[in-house]
Amino acid sequence: MSRAEYMKEWYEKNKEKIREQQKEYKQANKDKIREQQKEYKQANKDKLKEYNKEYRQTDKGKKVKTFLNWKYIGLIHDDYDDLYEKYLASTNCEECGCEYGKKGDGTHTFKCMDHNHIDGKFRNFLCCKCNLLRK
Repeated sequence: MSRAEYMKEWYEKNKEKIREQQKEYKQANKDKIREQQKEYKQANKDKLKEYNKEYRQTDKGKKVKTFLNWKYIGLIHDDYDDLYEKYLASTNCEECGCEYGKKGDGTHTFKCMDHNHIDGKFRNFLCCKCNLLRK
């Protein structure tokens, strides 16, 4: 058995113990860790800014940003991944049937998430015009 195989096997056997130790360390050293993170962010501000800018252009970055926006506005759904796939596939408004335009093109036909503002449940995809009329 190679050392790598042994270490992998050992890690699998001790996974819970290791996690507990990490949790205890983080709890006992919160201020130290926070200070180290703050120093790192200050020292690498431009590098982190560039990384985040590039990440937001990836498919995963766009997906994460979309999920965060939906949750921020109060949208509640059981399966965000499934909803995101439907969101990407949707090309026409489910109310008036118009083809979605781009945000800022002056037509107000860009894609919106219609949801109940009281309970947060998703209803359907609409153009901005139909979404505003529905409120």
